[in-house]
Amino acid sequence: AGRAKRPRGGGRQLEAGMRGILITCNMNERKCVGEAYSLLGEYGDLLYGPEQFSDHEERLSGSEREEDEDDVEAALKKEVGQIRASTEQKLRRFQSVESGANNVVFIRTRGIEPENLVHHILKDMHATKKKKTRVILRMLPISGTCKAFMEDMKKYTETFFEPWFKAPNKGTFQIVYKARNNSHMSREEVIKELAGIVGSLNPENKVDLNNPQYTIVVEIIKNVCCLSVVRDYVLFRKYNLQEVVKSNKEETQQNPSNLTEEQNSKVVKPEAEEEEKSSREVKQENK
Repeated sequence: AGRAKRPRGGGRQLEAGMRGILITCNMNERKCVGEAYSLLGEYGDLLYGPEQFSDHEERLSGSEREEDEDDVEAALKKEVGQIRASTEQKLRRFQSVESGANNVVFIRTRGIEPENLVHHILKDMHATKKKKTRVILRMLPISGTCKAFMEDMKKYTETFFEPWFKAPNKGTFQIVYKARNNSHMSREEVIKELAGIVGSLNPENKVDLNNPQYTIVVEIIKNVCCLSVVRDYVLFRKYNLQEVVKSNKEETQQNPSNLTEEQNSKVVKPEAEEEEKSSREVKQENK
């Protein structure tokens, strides 16, 4: 009767060595987990085929897995079921774990490439403009994790960055940094050190803050550093599922000064570019 309510991940915690998908939401983490299971399951089946389960294990939906455990008898039955199928659970394609931060959900992945799956989801949503989630905001693939200390991060990223930046590979890049429930890391120091490592792998790697080929995502939660290198970060609206489905007209109406160079070339005649630019600046000032 005195059992404390368990964390959202059922006691599993985000830790160094995990791979998965970091998802931000607006207040409703339980619904976010359900949406994540549904969305990832849909596209996971398309890309990798249906997930295989043992004969005695039923495939539970995300909402059923995370169902509230106020009923003690139901909780005990669920506990027995979890123990009985512990091996199968460990091998599940998607499994939520406790992230360690409010409004952040972490879905651990098995046997897939998180960056390829998330890029495919965003590419499809960007093309179709079909909204598929309500509470999920951003969905960031996490290809690697390490301890959130500078020496650990430097040692880890020297190898982690190689597929994208080690000669003969090269590309333009930017680094985006976010820390939650962590006060001992310096944003400026992290960006400087990681940029230096990318440069050391190939001097032809150059910083581009406007439209880089690659965006290095650094998400620190408590003492865990989550890393990924993603494509189309600007095109896919910082991997925001709510923004990526908006039409170009909606984006223009909401923020006319945020059109990319490519969009400008399509919607503004060359001889009228300066006049249109001035008009947008005046409207922005008036706002």
